[in-house]
Amino acid sequence: DIAFGPENVGIPREEIGERIEFALNAVGMQDFRHATPTRLSGGQKQRIAIAGVLALKPRVMILDEATAMLDPKGRREVMDVVLRLNKEEKITVIVITHFPEEALLADRAIVMSQGKIVMEGKPAEILSKGEELKKYSLTLPAPTRVCRALSEGGLAVQDAIDVSSVAENIALAIDEVNVENIKTNGAGTRSNRIYTQEGERGRVLCEHLSHVYNPSSAFETFALHDVSLEIQPRDFFGIIGHTGSGKSTFVPEKITLTVNGYDLTDKKTDFKALREKVGMVFQYPEYQLFAETVFEDVAFGLKNFKKNLTDAETEQAVREAIETVGLPYEQVKNRSPFELSGGQKRRVAIAGVIVTKPEILVLDEPAAGLDPLGKSEIMSLLHKLHEEWCTTVIIVSHDMDEIAENCNRAAIFSEGNTVAIGEPKRLFKDIAGMQALGLDVPFTAKLVKALKERNIEIECDYTFADFVDKTLQFAKKAGAGMRSNEGGGENA
Repeated sequence: DIAFGPENVGIPREEIGERIEFALNAVGMQDFRHATPTRLSGGQKQRIAIAGVLALKPRVMILDEATAMLDPKGRREVMDVVLRLNKEEKITVIVITHFPEEALLADRAIVMSQGKIVMEGKPAEILSKGEELKKYSLTLPAPTRVCRALSEGGLAVQDAIDVSSVAENIALAIDEVNVENIKTNGAGTRSNRIYTQEGERGRVLCEHLSHVYNPSSAFETFALHDVSLEIQPRDFFGIIGHTGSGKSTFVPEKITLTVNGYDLTDKKTDFKALREKVGMVFQYPEYQLFAETVFEDVAFGLKNFKKNLTDAETEQAVREAIETVGLPYEQVKNRSPFELSGGQKRRVAIAGVIVTKPEILVLDEPAAGLDPLGKSEIMSLLHKLHEEWCTTVIIVSHDMDEIAENCNRAAIFSEGNTVAIGEPKRLFKDIAGMQALGLDVPFTAKLVKALKERNIEIECDYTFADFVDKTLQFAKKAGAGMRSNEGGGENA
């Protein structure tokens, strides 16, 4: 697959071998040289697709959301290679991205909206214009958002665009703080915002689950090894892991022992009744769409599970589902789902699942590839469903900030097994351990570590709001302490 491009442009055979080696190493897939591409995970396929382009060493390279489905380590590796090719091989690189940290790597950036260029210039300058970015469904990078949120709370922190600089600016601001300006709001922790519930409804119990793809064949692959995991009713549960860790295999396979009170080892189990209560949104939602119109696609599950509904009741349920995901019913109901944008397809796929109001909702990378506003809207929608009628929500994600902001518990997968299960606050404390697994931690976790090195101890749950509030509380206490020591003489 990687050789296809170089062969077609007439690269000498010996050099093609070298380029394959270079490309595989560049994307961290050297161990998969003889694997069948179609049998790889979604993230692994994306790495191979990128390797095929890297092997060409073109004069111009365009990456359209090329790292959206990669784990944090994979994203860094690909961007490092692309930057190296840009500098050493003088390749022009155009990156289309929703990740501000990738945009900051560029020499020049443009912002497009409605088919027009609306902003242009140095990335750092463009990504500092918060109000203007908001008009185009974009947000400030995490470092700048932290600085400005702290400033709005009365701690005058200068803008910065990396962890070390933000930590340094926070330390300087605390040294000069005026406690009368500090405004805290008691954001609370994630665990205080999730409610528990007794019973089997919404509970998932998995014990000693293993799964092998293509057993007893040349393509035999062990995806899961003796996995045991319990997801409690009312959990907003996260599943994280590096590319190929087994987390996406686990999502459909998790319905293996006991789900929502149904024993799946019993052949007499009413699987149709179970499927009505468990909804699944795939990693690639376009694979889930198939009907000629949006209405027919959303109505499909409803007609299968609730055949006694009248046409009027079906239409009302479909309308409610489509409007719940933020789409205008009258405008989209008769459109082909394949004519929609990526974000709209995602919403239609979710509408087709929530129309039956399942008690357990499972989503594989629900916000991948969406702009910041789209991500925020999707996650707000999931919390709304969780609060109103969906007992348990399970999301698979590579975005550690997404997990920290939204989940009360999470499981880390690696090499087909769970290596840790618990609150994000506990999981993300081990930065070195996460990075060793090919994962990252939320920006706030990195900032807590950098501040600790400056003797500023912040205890938070790593959500953005809680970090800001706890930092303001620390500044207020530190400022009060400094003021009480003023003029205290030798013993102050």
